[in-house]
Amino acid sequence: MRKNVVIAIDGYSSCGKSTLAKALAKKLGFIYIDSGAMYRAVTLFFIRKQVDVNNEAAVKDALQHIELNFHSRDYESHILLNGEEVSDEIRQMPVSERVSEVSANKLVRHDMVMQQQRMGKSKNIVMDGRDIGTAVFEDAQVKFFMTADPKIRAERRFKELQSKGDTTTTLEEVFENLAHRDYADTTRAESPLTRADDAIILDNTELTQEEQLAFALEKVQPFLPK
Repeated sequence: MRKNVVIAIDGYSSCGKSTLAKALAKKLGFIYIDSGAMYRAVTLFFIRKQVDVNNEAAVKDALQHIELNFHSRDYESHILLNGEEVSDEIRQMPVSERVSEVSANKLVRHDMVMQQQRMGKSKNIVMDGRDIGTAVFEDAQVKFFMTADPKIRAERRFKELQSKGDTTTTLEEVFENLAHRDYADTTRAESPLTRADDAIILDNTELTQEEQLAFALEKVQPFLPK
């Protein structure tokens, strides 16, 4: 039984996993680790270097030239790709359209999982992603599986893109992208998106951010150090 507390949050794209994870980390004084940002940063590197994700030798070589680090301001997680701040760029559509393909790669997943497990060995953490409770931290004390109505998810993602200055992507394109990613995430051979048997389902279709945080805190409370 691990001594440090790990909260694993899995679920579909644009369900508010990172929003809940950051809020929990801030409330509990835990470290927040954005696993999705790690896969997006790798995807960005692959796009820039034109790495063929189906070329095993090319993927192996590329991974040796990727260094990822996080820094935090006000519990907002910022990721550095080889020393470059890429937190905004990894959220744009070119990365969104490729991230499921890259993250499904066995070599990429193995490399990222090892990094994530190292991060969670000794500190109290909140980590969100697709396979945190099923592959990265199967022994996490608390696991959540988040879901929401697909239309609501698309609207949330669309608003996020607009807030970041994207005026060309349409709501229909976002909806199609999410549907594609859902299929890719749930059907991939390597660590597909599934709910862990002991995960708590959190459907936030009609919940405010405050309400979902209150729900999560109630479930986490029994596992916190006395």
